[in-house]
Amino acid sequence: MRETACPMCEMTDVLTHSDHFECVTCGHDWKIEAQAEDAAAADRIVKDAYGNVLADGDVVAMIKDLKLKGSSQVLKVGTKSKPIRLVDGDHEITCRMDGITIGLKACFVKKVVA
Repeated sequence: MRETACPMCEMTDVLTHSDHFECVTCGHDWKIEAQAEDAAAADRIVKDAYGNVLADGDVVAMIKDLKLKGSSQVLKVGTKSKPIRLVDGDHEITCRMDGITIGLKACFVKKVVA
């Protein structure tokens, strides 16, 4: 089961009352039914290494050198991608870098602001 987080501050220090939740950190309270509806309707949020929210079509850059498995090729720091696509599974991002389509974890990239 997913841990309840405050919709305002995103902290998980939440008190459960009979008809509502209350955040210990910021004091925000909300109805239990609203939490269930939000969880069903919410899309997965993917954040880069610096906490920026990523979306389909964003351009990202590598923050560290990564050796590609099964190859002698290395993706260097600062290598930029073509527009990314968010996917479900072990790797959150699919993109093209240096002419290769690869799957990456979001913790190894940063969002490039145009």
